Amino acid sequence: MEIVHTPVLLNECLEWLSPVGESFENDCLMIDSTLGEGGHTNAFLSKYPGLSVIGLDADKNIQARARERLSPFGKRISFYNGWFNDFYAEYPAEDRKPNLILFDLGISVYHYEKSGRGFSFRYDEPLDMRLNTGEGESAADIVNLKKEEELAHILYVYSDEKMSRRIARAIVEARKGGRIVSSKALADIVWDAVPASYRYGPIHPATRTFQALRIAVNSELKRLPKALHDAFNVLADGGKMGVITFHSLEDRIVKNYFRNLGKQCVCPPEQAVCSCGGSPCAEILTRKPLEPTQEEVKVNSPSRSAKLRVVRKIRDAGMERLLNVEGY
Repeated sequence: MEIVHTPVLLNECLEWLSPVGESFENDCLMIDSTLGEGGHTNAFLSKYPGLSVIGLDADKNIQARARERLSPFGKRISFYNGWFNDFYAEYPAEDRKPNLILFDLGISVYHYEKSGRGFSFRYDEPLDMRLNTGEGESAADIVNLKKEEELAHILYVYSDEKMSRRIARAIVEARKGGRIVSSKALADIVWDAVPASYRYGPIHPATRTFQALRIAVNSELKRLPKALHDAFNVLADGGKMGVITFHSLEDRIVKNYFRNLGKQCVCPPEQAVCSCGGSPCAEILTRKPLEPTQEEVKVNSPSRSAKLRVVRKIRDAGMERLLNVEGY
């Protein structure tokens, strides 16, 4: 089977999320919250013989590729097809708690190169962008049905697109001539909408538009805060959780939540009596996020914006630890 995606920050993940202690090394459970083609999981299972993994993914097609790739590990790997926020919210209290949890919030290169769902403006494909094609609005639905103001808001908030209003206006004007259904058609609209000086910058002018639509279609930022919180509470005491992010919005959510976990108290200053437990819920292992080396970026350019943050659990966290985290 051809492997398309190269896992980012792999060495850093193997080091910082390594099983700790004799019991962990001999019988350790890890949950890969974003399995993809199974690159991280393959490396963990290969390096740590006492490890077993539950691999989650919302995309059944890419999970089928991971099943094939990871089949040599037999019963050490099991699979869940669905969104990670649903998995952690519904995790049975009687089930074994994992010792390690990994989130890689990037979109697999497979989706850009092989899925045929319009994730990339490099190809002429149906404008879909859904990881789970059986539910929700597609990118075409958003592009063709949202009001101009809503489109501009999506582009600005989810990708910091400075030309958001101009691009949204061009999309609304273009769809008067018929439904916009392909990735190439949308990329051409964006190209024509922006000034000539904007077209020849360091990135293609449609890059941020496609990123914003993908985030909106899959509710990526909306799912994240509560998913992190539920995952942390599923984690065994002493276990470690790592999150790889690829843009500032994701990283801010992770940073703020981890910061709250590490605080002694998160009660409002005006509150007379502490109700949050008065002690940290986690030890922050990476005071600054881990970033790829220059060597990794040269070999795997999509890694250039990746950041890894890791915490070790001390105790369960209450909902108050979600205060001041985007979305809560």
